[in-house]
Amino acid sequence: MGVSCLHIVSIFSIFLVFSVPWAASHSLTDNFLNCLSYRQNPSYPINPAIYTPNDSSFSNVLNSYIRNRRFMTSTTPKPLVIITALHESHVQATVVCARYYSLELKTRSGGHDYEGQSYVSNNQFVLLDMFNLRCITFDHESETAWVQAGATLGELYHGIADNSKILAFPAGVCPTIGIGGHFSGGGYGNLMRKYGLSVDNIIDAHLVDVNGRILDRKSMGEDLFWAIRGGGGASFGVILQWRIKLVAVPETVTYFKVGRTIEEGATGIVHRWMHIAHNLPKELFIRVQPQVVPAGDHKTVNVSFIALYLGSAEQLLPLMERLFPELELRPKDCRETSWVESTLLWADFPSGTPVSTLLNRTVMPAYGKFKSDYVRKYITKKGLNQIWRKMIEVEKVIMQWNPYGEMMSQIPETATPFPHRSGVKFLIQYIVVWFEDGNEASEKYKGLVRSMYEFMTPFVTNLPRESFLNYRDLEIGNTTDAYRTYSGARVYGMKYFKDNFERLVRVKTAVDPGDFFRNLQSVPPDTWHLDTNNNKN
Repeated sequence: MGVSCLHIVSIFSIFLVFSVPWAASHSLTDNFLNCLSYRQNPSYPINPAIYTPNDSSFSNVLNSYIRNRRFMTSTTPKPLVIITALHESHVQATVVCARYYSLELKTRSGGHDYEGQSYVSNNQFVLLDMFNLRCITFDHESETAWVQAGATLGELYHGIADNSKILAFPAGVCPTIGIGGHFSGGGYGNLMRKYGLSVDNIIDAHLVDVNGRILDRKSMGEDLFWAIRGGGGASFGVILQWRIKLVAVPETVTYFKVGRTIEEGATGIVHRWMHIAHNLPKELFIRVQPQVVPAGDHKTVNVSFIALYLGSAEQLLPLMERLFPELELRPKDCRETSWVESTLLWADFPSGTPVSTLLNRTVMPAYGKFKSDYVRKYITKKGLNQIWRKMIEVEKVIMQWNPYGEMMSQIPETATPFPHRSGVKFLIQYIVVWFEDGNEASEKYKGLVRSMYEFMTPFVTNLPRESFLNYRDLEIGNTTDAYRTYSGARVYGMKYFKDNFERLVRVKTAVDPGDFFRNLQSVPPDTWHLDTNNNKN
């Protein structure tokens, strides 16, 4: 039986929490560094994990996990110190010292935060980088695993495949995403119609709280354990590791990706998909991805239908012929593979790519802006044609439509903070990526995705217009130190969490009433009601 890679040192934790630092030194940064040195566990020196702007490797360490070049400019605020934690005691010391000296703390696991909130702040801040804490330990008897927050999805998938051909885990399709933030925001992927979200399959966690204590599910209590599974862990503490329940998959799965343009009947096919995709067998997930492509002397929309089926092509083809004949799926379109090999195909690697590629953390960052929506009502063919015309107008925006149904409809909205369950037809992600430098280009491309998002208003949810926390978007509402109000936080809180927002506020008030763990879209404590700028609603 496997054991956790983290070793909770309870006596040291008590020492860490209640010790008082020595006299102040010359600067805030010096004070913070002296505090880290004083509070370190002698068995695990913290100095090798510390980087300051005076270190020649500081910029490389900072930039190595920035996945969006919007936050890699000369004007982007930089941390006073980076701590690349090598042991859980480094996380504890960082939390306690940052809080003592009123420094904002940013915690980064994979760097895929769409708005850079895990590594950027306009306040003086320190960056706690978790990439060294990436151990994954399997328990074969219980079919569970402990996964440290700094591991990537690719490392998790590779580790599962090394241990079993018939186990998997429901999570995202980008292998370089960090476990810590992905799971705490909900985590979804192409297994969700059968097994739900990542958070629906988490059974324990270790977290460092505002006092520097390491808590597990029992010691943190069910309210906090509920909150960190979909409510954003960064509002409540620092996630050290998750215990996950692995799920069963067949030895052979089937993948296909076929495209149809408007001229090839894409509108009718998408209209049919919209009516059946959430009702298909739970073993079948079909994503729709429309994007603009050249077609001779004009432009058109090509819609890709990208699927994972938990079974063989021989089983899939008659099912598709019976339930979705409009797509005209053929045997040559289907690729039978193992589950782990299918994760590479979903990440757009060519067929035959070695599974070891999942261990590669290198990403070529681009500029990007992303948004999300939920659809609960069918869109007519007329509406689809309007959408295609708008896409051709903005041209650079890609959409991904991800079907719900089955297990996603069976789990109550209140089971976790993630509320987008029963009644959802599909989730939309809006994507625009560019490579031109400069503010002019940035405003141009952000304007394109805003335009597409606004155009979609009649077709998506409203009151609130629901959004997905993992696809963070500061434009749907945010707070700043100058204007931090409960009513302001409620704007984005209701879009991400609906009525679960109020329970998240109660948990936040209980565990972090001083609002140490915060960002521009964090869950506020109830004390924000007292803000003189607040207009309750």
